[in-house]
Parts: sequence; structure tokens; C-alpha cells
Amino acid sequence: MDGKLTGKSVAIIVAHEYEDIELLYPLLRLSEEGADILVAAVAIGSHPRPWVENKPVTGRFGHPIPLPIMPAGKRHRLVTLEDLRSSEVDCLLFPGGFSPDFLRRHAPTLALTRECHAQGKLLAAICHGPWVLISAGVVRGRRATGVSAVKDDLINAGAEYLDVPAVRDGNVITGRVPNDLPEFCQEIIWALAG
Repeated sequence: MDGKLTGKSVAIIVAHEYEDIELLYPLLRLSEEGADILVAAVAIGSHPRPWVENKPVTGRFGHPIPLPIMPAGKRHRLVTLEDLRSSEVDCLLFPGGFSPDFLRRHAPTLALTRECHAQGKLLAAICHGPWVLISAGVVRGRRATGVSAVKDDLINAGAEYLDVPAVRDGNVITGRVPNDLPEFCQEIIWALAG
């Protein structure tokens, strides 16, 4: 499918209890523009539903990965975090929910985030997702947004907090809440399309 993002690769990284819509909306919107969407589910974090061996990573509202309603292949591919190479992605995207609280303590996620940042790759995070960027040390001196619960964390990490739908500052894009997904995704599209 040709579009503004044909030839661009976006890796969406989630752990247990990610915000479902913040994975699904960007997956659909960015793939609609032709982006190659990679979904990396990191099996870490707590889970309120009964835990069983090899339980898939699941969103707050129950969408498991792999997504039974949208099998991998047409709009996205499943990858492991270990398979992601900074040289092969144009953007890392972090949905919110409880997932970022686990990912911010996951050394391989932080290492990949720092590596992508050093290479000037786009880093996008919405809602609680900026926690990953804070822990990776990439928000100091930048303008950023996020859900009000991360406002103090962003400020304490040296960012200027703006209460707006989406903010782009260099190679970092942040979004506020699920209602702001259209503006958040539009910033990603503009940034990747050049």
C-alpha cells in the first residue's frame, strides 16, 4: 500500500496492561499511510486477570497480542524486542496504560530507546508513554506533553510540560490522552514524511 509513509518502519512496543486504543489507533492510522508496523510485546508487568504460563501480553481492555481481530500480516508484523534493530526502524512508539511503568524499568527497552535517539530516529509516546522517554534520559530541555499524571515527572526530568494534544520537539513526539490520538498520529506522519 503506497502512502506518505511507504518505506518507513514504526515499532510499537508494549508490555502488559497497555492502553488498547493507543496501540490499535496508531497501528491502523500509520499503516493506512503505508508504514511497516512492527509490534513488539514484552512479557513483563503485572496483570489483573488470572495468570497462566505463556499468557499473551494483554491490554487494559483485554486485547491480547497477537490480535485475534487483526491477524499479523496485512497491517502489522509481530517481532520480539530482541529482533528490533535501531538501524531498521524509523520510529519507536510507546502507548500508555500501565505498560510504560514496566518498560521504563526494562534495560533492553531503554537501551534501544537511547540508541534510536542517538541516531536521530523518531521517538513517540502518548499518555503514560513518556515515562519510557524520561527513564531513557531523552526529554531534558524539550517541550513535551502526556497525561496529567506524568506532568510532574516530565518537569522533574527537565522537560517543559505543555497541556496540549501533541508536541513535537526535534525527534521526540508526545501526546496527551486517547482523545488526542488523531493529533498525535498526524505529528508522527508529518515527521516521518518529511
